[in-house]
Amino acid sequence: MFNYELYSAAQVRELDRIVIEEFDIAGYELMQRAGRFSYETLKKTWSECNYIIVICGCGNNAGDGYVLAKLAIEDKKDVRVLNCFNPEKLKGDAKIAYQDLLTTNVKLLNSSDLMYEFTSDEWTGDREIPPLNSQTVFVDAIFGTGLSRDIDDDTLRKIIDEINWFGTHGAKVLSIDIPSGLNADTGSVKDFAVNADVTVTFMGIKKGMLTHHGCEYSGQIILDSLDIPPESYEILDEVKGGMFSSNCYDLHNDYSIPFHKRRRCNSHKGDFGHVLIVGGDEGYLGAAQMAAEAAMRVGSGLVSVATRKSHAAQLSITVPEIMCHGVETLDELMPLIKRANVIAIGPGLGQSEWAKLLFARVLESELPIIIDADGLNLLAEEEQSSENWVITPHPGEAARLLKTNVATIQTDRFQSARNLNLKYKGPVVLKGAG
Repeated sequence: MFNYELYSAAQVRELDRIVIEEFDIAGYELMQRAGRFSYETLKKTWSECNYIIVICGCGNNAGDGYVLAKLAIEDKKDVRVLNCFNPEKLKGDAKIAYQDLLTTNVKLLNSSDLMYEFTSDEWTGDREIPPLNSQTVFVDAIFGTGLSRDIDDDTLRKIIDEINWFGTHGAKVLSIDIPSGLNADTGSVKDFAVNADVTVTFMGIKKGMLTHHGCEYSGQIILDSLDIPPESYEILDEVKGGMFSSNCYDLHNDYSIPFHKRRRCNSHKGDFGHVLIVGGDEGYLGAAQMAAEAAMRVGSGLVSVATRKSHAAQLSITVPEIMCHGVETLDELMPLIKRANVIAIGPGLGQSEWAKLLFARVLESELPIIIDADGLNLLAEEEQSSENWVITPHPGEAARLLKTNVATIQTDRFQSARNLNLKYKGPVVLKGAG
């Protein structure tokens, strides 16, 4: 059913430990694989690339960048490497990768050189200023998934700002593992992050890359397993009673295909469910109509709409395949509820006394219910819960349901969805990016 499991930074660190300690694959070997795959991706994506600027931090992410730079130099590319930190302080595998790089004719830049490299009218190098197009690629190897704080260093902010400036003026940007500045767990960016065209990531896609700011900053995401043993993932699920098991998945557009069964030749519309849409207060018929049409398009056999009497004739003329009922009282609503298999309440419902009356009665039903739009605003006042409901808030509605603000919802959308589930019990669809 699921295409990809998504991982937190802690899960990936634990997976890395398992591969190194339990399968005896050296950390430097994994670093070489990551650097090699990153460079192959760069060449495949931008085949005309001949000028590469690799910008490195101080951890293993920098080590991946050093490996890429060495491979590019050996491939006769024009390469520059910029160290954001004192390379003498490098440790472990990253230090080994840097020492290997120094065996080549690598050209090192200072942080103050980056903008000068392209904008100075007094260029004195041994070639012309390279064009800012697909021939020029910036490689972001500053921070990996371990970054959990805001970038507060002025020099780093300046470097990231310049990378993004070059990206908007024709150069291409490749991030290794995750765009620097993006939170791997939440997809949040405080102030600064690299805006990548392509991100190569390893062993597992980080969940923050597919939600909130992550959708924008990550660009095209390309995953490589680094050829680690498949058993590594099974061991990860068992570590410390499953505390590192993935509980997050990326559902691709084709995930639901196995659930779409071929319909029998002698079937009829009554075999495929009856949806009741409740909404469309005075002046807000459009939302109820769109919900009803969507129900028809996804295969509902019968669709009814309970709306204001002033809307009933108009909707019947506009979409004749939908059964539209003018409802002003509970006595008029009850027969519709009895005939339905599922209820969707909220589109254009409003918050009038009429809306509150219908909303309270629908919630008493034992049918599966989808609550959206103004239904959620009314639910925020009632604070009821049921496992028989699906709630579908956008960040503003989620904030009202949790008595908080939109910024808090967006800062950690995964936790926000969990909090909504804990409070209101049923499944939650938190609208927004990812």
